[in-house]
Amino acid sequence: MNPDYGIQLPVQSQSAIYAEPWEAGAGAADLVETARAVERAGFAYLAVCDHVAIPRRLAGAMSTVWYDPVATLAHLAAVTERVRLLSHVAVVGLRHPLLSAKQYATLDHLSGGRLILGVGAGHVREEFEVLGVDFGQRGAVLDEAIDALRAALGPDEFPSHHGKFYDFEGLGQRPRPAQERVPVWVGGSSPAAVRRAALKGDGWLPQGDPRDRLPAQIGRLRRLREEAGVEAPVTVGAITEPLYVGTPGWAVGRRTLSGAPEALAESLRAYGAMGVHQIQVRFRSRSRAELIDQIEAFGADVAPLLT
Repeated sequence: MNPDYGIQLPVQSQSAIYAEPWEAGAGAADLVETARAVERAGFAYLAVCDHVAIPRRLAGAMSTVWYDPVATLAHLAAVTERVRLLSHVAVVGLRHPLLSAKQYATLDHLSGGRLILGVGAGHVREEFEVLGVDFGQRGAVLDEAIDALRAALGPDEFPSHHGKFYDFEGLGQRPRPAQERVPVWVGGSSPAAVRRAALKGDGWLPQGDPRDRLPAQIGRLRRLREEAGVEAPVTVGAITEPLYVGTPGWAVGRRTLSGAPEALAESLRAYGAMGVHQIQVRFRSRSRAELIDQIEAFGADVAPLLT
């Protein structure tokens, strides 16, 4: 199996865990040029994150730079033509499903059906509290929000949903999404998240599972779907180690996979052998120009060897 490849864009989220120093001074033009390079290089999707507000206690590690996912994806939809647009991940429990549906349906409509709605439970307590959402119930809220969003992003102009947290009917929303069914990918690697992906998702976006943990997680995902009688295919994802195509002339970190395209492709083919359908890659870089060079080198020299 040959996995597709996608990328979470730089600049739009700047957690200290993964942001490069050059991103601190970057902006909209860098985001646009990177997105265009991603499309030229044949990537299946580009992704952006979601946080509404970061408390001071976490700002040092997470930063407060988190672009709004809908606004950002809409902007990038206008400067690209083919690449799919992934929210990785939208904390949909922070917003009423009809509000999220209005935003994401419009995005799908304007982009010609390129949206992939990635959803997750969230982890920042203060973010939930300030918006009046019960942090302790966020898993249950997400479970129901997925069902409500399925209805609200479906074909009906007047969708209906009746649940514990959300209840609506007789309220129309247009434009409808361009896609007959917007794919919903569920993020997270906890037991609850894997179960949610298995029972409710069109795809699974693991968060930080190392290679040696993935086969067991994928096996559990497939068993849960089979036991529940879910016959539809599921898109299994993975986030790779940081990458650098070629021999770096600087310290890229011991976890980074670097080297010739053949060596990188051989390493990445292991994900397909595990049953992974799409890999999300990230490149080490010291500037926008170096990042775009890496994206282009991967698309031209590594991707053809993933087969």
